[in-house]
Amino acid sequence: MKWMRFKVRTTAAAEDILVSAMQDIGLHGAQIEDHVPLTAAEKEQMFVDIMPEEPEDDGTAVVSFYVEESESGKPVVDGEEKDPDEVKAGILAVIGEYRGYGEDLGDGTVTIEETEDVDWINNWKQYFHQFMIDDILFIPSWETPEESGGEASYVFHIDPGTAFGTGKHETTQLCIRAIRQYLTPETELLDIGTGSGILSILALMLGAKSAVGTDLDPCAEPAVADNLAANGVDPSRFALILGNLIDDRKVQDQVGYGRYDIVVANILPSVLVPLTPAAVNALKPGGVYITSGIIDGYEETVAQAMRGAGLEVVSVTDQGEWHCVTGRKPEQP
Repeated sequence: MKWMRFKVRTTAAAEDILVSAMQDIGLHGAQIEDHVPLTAAEKEQMFVDIMPEEPEDDGTAVVSFYVEESESGKPVVDGEEKDPDEVKAGILAVIGEYRGYGEDLGDGTVTIEETEDVDWINNWKQYFHQFMIDDILFIPSWETPEESGGEASYVFHIDPGTAFGTGKHETTQLCIRAIRQYLTPETELLDIGTGSGILSILALMLGAKSAVGTDLDPCAEPAVADNLAANGVDPSRFALILGNLIDDRKVQDQVGYGRYDIVVANILPSVLVPLTPAAVNALKPGGVYITSGIIDGYEETVAQAMRGAGLEVVSVTDQGEWHCVTGRKPEQP
C-alpha cells in the first residue's frame, strides 16, 4: 500500500489550529514535528535511560497528513479519489482563510511526497541482533543461536518491545557486571526503572532469590511478562510495582523498607540524586546500591548523593563515557 504525504511548514503555536482545520477538508490524521522543549511531566514519561538531545526551539513545525492512494495513484479523501493538486489547493485555501483571521501560520508552504506502507512496530527489528555480554548471549525471539564469538554460559531471550531498550547499552552492561559481583543465592533485588525487566530477570537466572521491579510505564507489565516467559523464569519470583518510588508513599510502602540486598537503578543522574534516599531506605544494612546511566562529569554528583544519604562509595566503574557508581549501606552497630 502507498500513501501520499502532504507536508505543511507552519509554526508550533499553530499546530492545533492547523490539525483541527484540516479535519474540515477530510484530513483526519496528523504527524507533528517541532522543537518545543519537553515539559517535566513529558520527560518523566519518556522511560529511557538517556534523554535525547533536541535542537534549539526556533518556533517552527512541520505537520504532515497521510492519505491512502488508490490503485490509480490518486489520494482518497473521505472515500473519494482526488487529484493531488486539488488536495494541496484545499490545504492552501484553509491556510489563507486562517491568515485572513489574523492567525500566524508561518511559512505555510505545502509539499507532496509519496511513501510506502511500513510496519513501524516491527521495522526496528532489522537493527537488533544477538550479542554477547561477557559469557551471556542475548538473543531476540526472531533469531536462532549462531556463532557468537564466545562461549555462552547463559542465554537470555529478549523481546524488548518498542518502549524499552535492548540491554546492549554500556550502562546496562555496567549494571550486569556489578550485580554479578554482589549476587548470592539469598539475594533479594530491587530494580528501579525496570523497563522490560532485563536486569531483574537476568539476576533471577543467575541465582537471585527474588526480585521486585518498579516503573512508571504501564507498558512494563506486558514486556516483563513476555521476557519472564521467554526465559522460563517463574513469575512468582518477580513482582512489578507501577509508580514513582521517589515521592509516592504508597509505592514506597509496597516496595518495603530495609528489605533488599541489592538495589539497582539505571537512570539519569537528575533522577538518581532525588531517588537515592528512597533507594537507601529500601536497602538492608550491608546492602549495595548500584547506579548507572551516568555520563562523564556526573559520577561525583551521584557519589555525593550517596554519601549524603549515609552510604560508603565502594566503586566507580567505567565503560566508554559511561559510569557505574556503587555504594554500600553500613551494617547496623
